[in-house]
Amino acid sequence: MQKNALHILLADDDEDDRLFFKDAFEEVRVQTKVQFVHDGLQLMEYLMAPDVNLPDILFLDLNMPKKTGKECLIEIKKTEHLKNIIIAIYSTSSSEEDIEDTFIEGANIYIKKPSDFNTLKKIINEVVTLNWHYHTSGLNRDNFLLRLK
Repeated sequence: MQKNALHILLADDDEDDRLFFKDAFEEVRVQTKVQFVHDGLQLMEYLMAPDVNLPDILFLDLNMPKKTGKECLIEIKKTEHLKNIIIAIYSTSSSEEDIEDTFIEGANIYIKKPSDFNTLKKIINEVVTLNWHYHTSGLNRDNFLLRLK
């Protein structure tokens, strides 16, 4: 991995969304290394592998086969060596129930997948440059749902 590169992991079963995401990261000014897993089962196998390089930020889709994003979130937060990973829920769902449930389960931020590339670039730039120490210092529902100004 590149020295001082931000390690990003996206768990998403939609190939088009993964390519869209990858292309957007290539245009972000922060040095990153982006990896992908295709479903929740593959995500948990990756995270539980010995000598794994844990991501700095995990972008987690909620609607995945084999194991949902919510199931993964719960498992990650209950696993000692994984519980401090920054988790950005990255979903097409704007359901208040999904937002509330993932907030309660310990996700750090909720992002509704944008439909256009420029908005995705703005969201990614916002997330990778966020002061996570401040953002994660306490549960704050107002900061949880990412809204671009």
